[in-house]
Amino acid sequence: MEPGRRTERLDVRLHDYADPVVAELVEEVQQEYVVRYGGRDDTPVVPAQFRPPDGLVLVAWVDDEPAGCVAIRRAEVADPVGGPVAEMKRLYVRAAHRRNGLARALVRAAEDAAATAGYARLVLETGSRQPESIALYAAEGYEPVAAFGVYAGAPGARHLGKVLRRSPR
Repeated sequence: MEPGRRTERLDVRLHDYADPVVAELVEEVQQEYVVRYGGRDDTPVVPAQFRPPDGLVLVAWVDDEPAGCVAIRRAEVADPVGGPVAEMKRLYVRAAHRRNGLARALVRAAEDAAATAGYARLVLETGSRQPESIALYAAEGYEPVAAFGVYAGAPGARHLGKVLRRSPR
C-alpha cells in the first residue's frame, strides 16, 4: 500500500431516492452539471421510479461516509435485442473518493442489480464535458445507442448502452 493512503472499507447499500443522504449526493452532482454545462440536468425525475421492483438507488459508503451513488429506473426506449431496458442515472463520486475505482464499482453494482431485476440492457445519457465518464463507460463495454430522453438532440450528448449478462462477476 502507498504511504499515506488510508485503508477504506466499501459498503454499497440500497437507499430510497427521497433519503436525505441521496438528496445531498444528487444536489452535489447537479452542482457539478452547473459547473460543466452551465445548468442543472433537466431530465424529469420521479422518485417512485427509483424504487423496487423497477428501479433502485445505491449509495457507496466508504468508512461509514457516503462517497457516491448511482440509480436505475425502467427506461422507455426500444431495445433491439429484446427485453426490458433500465436507465442509469446519477452516477456520482465525491471528489475526495475519485480515482480509486469507486465509480467502476458503482457501475458494476448497478449492472448486477439491473440484471437481477430482469433487465436485458442498461442505457445512459452523458455529455462531452464529462470525458472521464465517457472513458469509464467505454472501458466497461458501453457502446453508442439511439438517442433518447431530454437530450436526444443536444449537441455533445452521448447515449450509451450495454447488454447485461446474468452471470455473476
